Amino acid sequence: MVRVKLMGLLVVAALAAGCSNIGYYLQSMEGQMQILQESQSIADVIADPKTPPAVKAKLTRLLEIRDFASRELKLPDNLSYRGYADLRRQYVVWNVFAAAEFSVKPQQWCFPIAGCVGYRGYFAQADAEAFARELRNEGLDVYVSGVPAYSTLGWFNDPVLNTFVHYPEYELARLIFHELAHQVAYAENDSKFNESFAVAVELEGVRRWIAAYGDDKMRADFERSLLRRTQFTELVLRYRSELGALYRSRLAPDAMRSRKAAAFAAMKQDYQRLKTEWGGFAGYDRFINSVNNANLASVAIYHALVPQFQQMIARHNGDLAAFYGEVKRLVALNKNERTRMLAGSTQSEKLF
Repeated sequence: MVRVKLMGLLVVAALAAGCSNIGYYLQSMEGQMQILQESQSIADVIADPKTPPAVKAKLTRLLEIRDFASRELKLPDNLSYRGYADLRRQYVVWNVFAAAEFSVKPQQWCFPIAGCVGYRGYFAQADAEAFARELRNEGLDVYVSGVPAYSTLGWFNDPVLNTFVHYPEYELARLIFHELAHQVAYAENDSKFNESFAVAVELEGVRRWIAAYGDDKMRADFERSLLRRTQFTELVLRYRSELGALYRSRLAPDAMRSRKAAAFAAMKQDYQRLKTEWGGFAGYDRFINSVNNANLASVAIYHALVPQFQQMIARHNGDLAAFYGEVKRLVALNKNERTRMLAGSTQSEKLF
């Protein structure tokens, strides 16, 4: 599930913004302020007789998930995800990803304090689509994705939102664990590291939550969802690798475009075979129907290093506090050294 980070940091960054970026920073400030203004204590929302019973039930369970996150997963014990905000829209932000015509590397946007990230987020869909059009006019492959949640990395008390409150229980747990993980460790200018770390934490956390509070149905639903997600990610990363090799070749542009189109056509056929195995599950249809280099780049950000982080958890025998300590030591390295250490971690007993 694709997510934007750092909007809260942009409130501070706006003070240092240049004229060319001031409009972007202002919309970020306004969007973050709306969330803060709409946020109420979950306890107050549950006590309000106007709150629908289904929302009360979800929020009650969410508080239990939130307590579990700090107690059992050693995630930050603060006011994040102890409030609730109804934004009266489907997504909280819309992310814009972009990549060059012959590249699977995401474009980077850099901000004061926040550093560089592989996407740009907007609180209004119309603004995201307008920026996407500008990028397409420059000849870039572009992908716009609605995002149900994001983290301000502890700068603000991020609330539970109406955009995800009705998710299945295991999905709620996954999302909360993921976003809180960003408050544990964050490497500036290294989206792949940050997102892969958070995905590894969410997967470990959900399995522990289900073991403690789930039932057979929840476990089966989660495993089925995880299988689909894993198979889809493998499909995307396989074609990303193939296209990356193609783009590094010295073919003429027209021949490159023809091969590129053929690769995406083959990818869509492989996806249809997966859908058949899934009994017609169509959750990834929108992604596939608009697939291009930018889509591939967006998935790689979130999953490329997950196996390395899972191996680190195993080396610490599931001791998450020790695991976080090792991750924080990696954060202190420069990006090249951090990448080298992670790449060699499969042969190493531990990194430090």
